[in-house]
Amino acid sequence: MRYAVTHRTRFGYDSPVRFARCNLRLEPIAWDGQQLETHRLEITPRPRLSSARSGGYPVNAMRMVVDHAANELVIESRFRMRVDRIAPEPRADDPDLVTVTAVARNSGDLSAVGPANYLSASPMIGLEREIADWAAADLAPGRGVVEAGYALAQRIHDEFRYDGSATLADTPPIDAFRARHGVCQDFAQIMIAALRGHGLPAAYVSGYIRTIPPPGQSRLVGADATHAWVLIWCGPGRGWLGFDPTNACGMGSDHIVTAIGRDYGDVSPIDGIFLGQGAQQIDVSVDVEPLEE
Repeated sequence: MRYAVTHRTRFGYDSPVRFARCNLRLEPIAWDGQQLETHRLEITPRPRLSSARSGGYPVNAMRMVVDHAANELVIESRFRMRVDRIAPEPRADDPDLVTVTAVARNSGDLSAVGPANYLSASPMIGLEREIADWAAADLAPGRGVVEAGYALAQRIHDEFRYDGSATLADTPPIDAFRARHGVCQDFAQIMIAALRGHGLPAAYVSGYIRTIPPPGQSRLVGADATHAWVLIWCGPGRGWLGFDPTNACGMGSDHIVTAIGRDYGDVSPIDGIFLGQGAQQIDVSVDVEPLEE
């Protein structure tokens, strides 16, 4: 499947800002099952652009600086991507959770995708005993790792309510867990907290997902949004596999990976500061257009 994706963010300011500096993580990374064909970044007013530190994780990061007065800032990322990926299936020879935990803990791989980098608490995802205890039934030690990943994703899907107004970008996973509602970011971070609480390597994925309109209705341009899900390291043989707790499915051809990190803070599409008076308004639209069926 080929996709054309447009991600447009507009910052409107009550009064002109004199300086703005942002980190952009909008260009998709290279990852198994997908190939970036083109990427274009359009920013108004024109900024100074430079490479930025990725934090040691699979992220394409850029630094943007606007140092002249502006009433608004518009950042538009456009790319075309080919995705050829099948959602993972459990296998009889999948390692069990005890084996995955032991191998990950003893791994000497210190690269950006080394499993040991995703075992511990991170700035936005703490190790909460309450979440680990809740997930214990799905993460029984002798269970196959892929089967366990699907079981936990399904349980989050079944027990939590999607509510776009319930949480903020910095809501701790334990708060969303106790409230039993949130958005894809919350569900992904709850799942990661559960997995890491049982010694399993889990990473946070930022990206996009194709949405299919109801029968007889046209696709709404710009009505999509960024999406988040989870990667679990499933041992040396199977590597990193994706699980989507919001939709209770595996990462397949409908999922487009943009960036991978420990939590949302490592991969947020845009963050930064501005100097000025008054408030700002943010409008975001995302369009994921399939180019062929």
